[in-house]
Amino acid sequence: MKRILTVCIAAALLMSMSACGGGGDNRENNSVDSLVSQYGYQWEDTSAPILNEQGAADLTFNVYSSKNASALDYNDMKIMQDLYASTNVKVNWENVSESVYASQKNLIFGNTKDRPDAIYHAGMSAGEIIRYAERKVLLPVSDYLEYMPNFAKILEERPDIKNQITNVSDGKIYALPRIEEMGLLQHPNLLFLNKNWTAQAIKAGAVSGISEADLKDGLSLTADQMEDILTYFKTNDMNGNGSNDERPLNFVYNNWQGNQCDLYGMFGINDNLEHRVVIDGTVTYIVLDDRFKEATNYISGWVEDGLIDMVSFEQSQDNFLANGKGLEMYGAFYWWESETVVSNPENYIVCEPLTGPHGDQTICVSNNPEVGTGELVIFADCPNVEVLLTYFDRYYAPEVSAQINYGAIGVAFEEEKDADGMLVPKDPPAGVTTDELRLQNAPLGIIYLSDYAWENVVHMEPRARLRKERLEKYATPFVAENVTPVPNLQFTLEELNVLSNYETNVNDYIRTNLIKWLTQGGVSDSDWTSFKSQLTGKIGITQIQKVYQDAYDRYEAEQSA
Repeated sequence: MKRILTVCIAAALLMSMSACGGGGDNRENNSVDSLVSQYGYQWEDTSAPILNEQGAADLTFNVYSSKNASALDYNDMKIMQDLYASTNVKVNWENVSESVYASQKNLIFGNTKDRPDAIYHAGMSAGEIIRYAERKVLLPVSDYLEYMPNFAKILEERPDIKNQITNVSDGKIYALPRIEEMGLLQHPNLLFLNKNWTAQAIKAGAVSGISEADLKDGLSLTADQMEDILTYFKTNDMNGNGSNDERPLNFVYNNWQGNQCDLYGMFGINDNLEHRVVIDGTVTYIVLDDRFKEATNYISGWVEDGLIDMVSFEQSQDNFLANGKGLEMYGAFYWWESETVVSNPENYIVCEPLTGPHGDQTICVSNNPEVGTGELVIFADCPNVEVLLTYFDRYYAPEVSAQINYGAIGVAFEEEKDADGMLVPKDPPAGVTTDELRLQNAPLGIIYLSDYAWENVVHMEPRARLRKERLEKYATPFVAENVTPVPNLQFTLEELNVLSNYETNVNDYIRTNLIKWLTQGGVSDSDWTSFKSQLTGKIGITQIQKVYQDAYDRYEAEQSA
C-alpha cells in the first residue's frame, strides 16, 4: 500500500506539471534575433516591458515553487500580477507545500521528459548545484549576464557576492541568490532579563554589586551575579501564582536564533551551531579548545541546579514563543527582541554579554549567511531562456525586491511614497498582523536589499531597526576583532566527497556528546580526552577542517585579486 501511494503521488505531480505546460520540449525555442524582431524582446531598459503584446500572448514559462502555508497562490499575488503588467512576461506558478517539494525534489530533477522551466525556492546545496551542473541539467546563468543588467551590476560591484555563488570547477554561476543584508544574522542572540524580578532579588539581598538604578538596557552582569539572580528566581514564587513554574533562564537549544551559544562567550570563545569560526584567517573548530570543556561543565552546573530549565533543550521555537505569553514565567531568555517573546516586554531589559569567571565577555558569531546561494535554478533545456532571465533580473531592482520581500505596493506599501521618495509601509487590515500580511502577500525568494535600498528605497521594518540598534550597542562591540564567520564557500567535487564522507558523522558525534554533557552533569577529563582523540582521528574533523580552510583560502584570494 505504501509503495502504491508513493507511485500515485509521483504520477499526480507529473500530471500537474503537464497540465500547466510542463517543460520546454514541446515549445519553440527562438533565437534572440527572432525574439527581438517578433516579440519586441529587450533587456537594456529595466523600466520598460520585456516583450510586446504578441510576446505576452505566445510565450509562457512554468515555474515550480514551494510556498509557506499562509501564502496566497503566487498566481494570485498582486506583486506577480504587477510584474506581468510591467514586463509582459507570462509565468505560470505551480505552488506546492514545502514538505511536498522536499519529498519530490529528486523526482523533478530526474524527469527529463516533462519538468518545469525553473524552480523557485529551490534550496539547492553547493553539492547539489555542482553535481547537477556537471550533468548539464542546470543552466549556467553566468553565460547570459548581458540579458540581466541588474544582476550583472551586483556581481560587478560586489565581488564578495560573486565569489560566494561561483562554481570553482568551471567559474560559472548556476543558481540565482537571495541577498538581504541588514547586519543581523551574524548575531542571533540578545540576553533579556526581567527587571522587576531582579529588583526583588536586589531588595532581598540575594545579589550584590548592582542596584535597582542599574536595571536598564545595557546592564552588565558577571556570571556569579547572574547565578545569584537565577537562583532567586528559582527559589521564589516570582509570578505569585503559588506554583513553581518560573523558568529562570530559557532558550531554544540549537535553534538558529535565541540559542545557547552566547553562554560560551563567558569563557572567551566564539561558539555557534557549527562550532566553526575563522580566527586570524584560520578555520577553527571551537570544540577542540579546552575552554569549551570548562564552559560546558559550568553551563551544565546551571542546568543541574535548575537555573536553566531542562525544557530549553527540548522545546521548539513555537513552544518557546507561545509559553512566553500570558502569565510571566521567564526570568531571562535569549532572543532577538523581548517584544516577540513576552506579553509585557516593558518588564525586560537587554543585557550586555555575561562576564565569565576569568573576566571574559564575548558574543558569539554565527555562520547564518545573508546571501542565500541556491534560491532559483533554471533547467538547461528551458526555451527562450533569455526572456525568463531578464524577467527574474527585474526582481533584483530595489523597489521590486522590497515588494517581493514584504508585499506589493497597495497591499504592504502605500501608493504614495514619503518625502524622501521611499516606500511607506501600509497598516495591515484590522485583525491581521504585519507578519500575517507579509506571509500572505510576499513570495520572498530572489531579492537584493542592501545599504542602498535601506537608505533610498524602503525603510527597515520597525522590529529590524530595533534589533539592529540593540545589536550595535550590546552585541557587536563584544566580538573579537580577529574572529569572523565562515562565509558561503564553494567546493570542488573532490572536497564535497570528503565532506560527504565525514561531516555527518562529525556533526552527530559532537551533537550527541554535547547534549549529554550539558544535561547529565558535564564531561570528565578522561571523556574529554577521548572525545578530542576520536574527533581528530577516525571521525575526521581534521579532514573537514582542511576542506574548509582550502575553500576559505580560495575565497580570500579571490577577494583580494
